[in-house]
Amino acid sequence: MPQPLKGQRILITQADAFMGPALCAVFAEQGAEVIASTQPLLEPDAAAHVVAQAGRIDALVANLAFEAPTTPADAVTDDEWRATFAALVDPLPRLARAVLPAMMARRSGKFLVMGSAAALRGMKRCASYSAARGAQLAWVQAVGVEMAPHNVQVNAIAQNFVDNPTYFPPEVQANPRFQERLKREVPLGRLVGAREDAQFAAYLCSPAADCFVGQVFPVCGGWVAR
Repeated sequence: MPQPLKGQRILITQADAFMGPALCAVFAEQGAEVIASTQPLLEPDAAAHVVAQAGRIDALVANLAFEAPTTPADAVTDDEWRATFAALVDPLPRLARAVLPAMMARRSGKFLVMGSAAALRGMKRCASYSAARGAQLAWVQAVGVEMAPHNVQVNAIAQNFVDNPTYFPPEVQANPRFQERLKREVPLGRLVGAREDAQFAAYLCSPAADCFVGQVFPVCGGWVAR
């Protein structure tokens, strides 16, 4: 089996949630030495601690999960707004400060954000979550072009309707109403497989993807095109 990530040390955050399990499995199959961190990144010094513990990092996958609030826009509280951004946005600059200087010095590295297509298409009762996921993507676009001259590639996957235990657990998938929604809203007619998504993430962390900088790739079965 080809191993395009052989010899690469790859740190995956929140490895026990969202896309973490699939990412760890696929990256290991492709030859990477996977550093699977399950440490929460809410405290200001947590990101620096995780990176320091990991040692040399060739690629960092910012896999950040947070239960999406379903609050009407006119009822979103300051606490909800701050909690959503604290979980999904605040860790990014902290991880960047911890990992990018070494990558810039080596002139080699990848920083991939596992984001959400909720930032690419309007959704009712999703204001705080969509805003935070949108901030992630804007951050990637800005940092991506800034890092490009240093041969460090920063990109994002904006996903929805991808099989994962955090947002689409088995009980949700088994619901007939959800199955009807899939057929109605997703041109693919099914969830994108966890391995399909993880394999694309692995590609973006491989040398074959050195040409992509500051880009956001929708992985959602065509949902954003509807």
